[in-house]
Amino acid sequence: MSDLTVTRSNLVFGRPSLLARGARAVVLAVACLAVILPFIAVISTSLASQAEISRAGGFVFWVTDPTLDAYRAVLSGGVVTRSVIVSLGIAAVGTALSVMCTIGLAYALSRTTMYAQKPMLLAVLFTLLFSPGMIPMYLVVKQLGLIDSYWALILPVLINAFNVIVMREFFLDLPAELMESAKIDGAGEFLVLTRIVLPLSKAVIAVIALFYAVAYWNSFFNALLYINSPEKWPLQLVLRTYVVNETPMGVDDLVMEGSSLPPQVAIQMAILLISVLPMLIVYPFIQKHFTKGLLIGGVKG
Repeated sequence: MSDLTVTRSNLVFGRPSLLARGARAVVLAVACLAVILPFIAVISTSLASQAEISRAGGFVFWVTDPTLDAYRAVLSGGVVTRSVIVSLGIAAVGTALSVMCTIGLAYALSRTTMYAQKPMLLAVLFTLLFSPGMIPMYLVVKQLGLIDSYWALILPVLINAFNVIVMREFFLDLPAELMESAKIDGAGEFLVLTRIVLPLSKAVIAVIALFYAVAYWNSFFNALLYINSPEKWPLQLVLRTYVVNETPMGVDDLVMEGSSLPPQVAIQMAILLISVLPMLIVYPFIQKHFTKGLLIGGVKG
């Protein structure tokens, strides 16, 4: 009876008060508004006309006469269209290569019978603590002849040590009996990896692929260092030039029939929205794997 009373009292006193729940709801609402309102402003401004932008003093929170002129301008085949294609290609090729190399390295490091497994694991962990630095990395890229090449945006960041460790821990948690039985039946390491390990690792592979895709899509600093030709700029570098630095976009930067341009603010917000749209589209399809992949890959046991 006393144990039951203690349990009931813990439940009563453990519940948050009405004031605490109200404060939590207010904080959550403010945080949501802080995220949603700027996004609404970006969308509305990109759809606004010059008259509405002038009347609002810059940003428009509610557009009354929406127009797609800004999107037609930036996607008409000019610098923005070209940069979107470049970014999509880099993200697709880079993510595919990075995931394949990460899977191979993580699987090799998860096999305790592999030759020099521990020194290789220490070398991977060493890169988590010490980075090569910007100048040495630039000199290596230059010596390899990758300056002004798309490969300069992929090869220097092909493998991320953190992703390798996460995937290795996931592979270590897989039942060893399945691999041993496959080897008894005559399967080699490659067959074990492709037929047993990878089908059981869809969650962590989806998460790691998302990490790499976001990193390739959002990367602009490597392009700033290694890409000299403006026609090879990825979208993030265009975003920095025309939105962050507020460089005016002229008729020469767009492929349009007339010389009349939409408002510069609308063009900037359209570029900004285009830059975040692919990740917003991809993330819901990977979300169901996100928590599972991180928890299983990052927690041992």
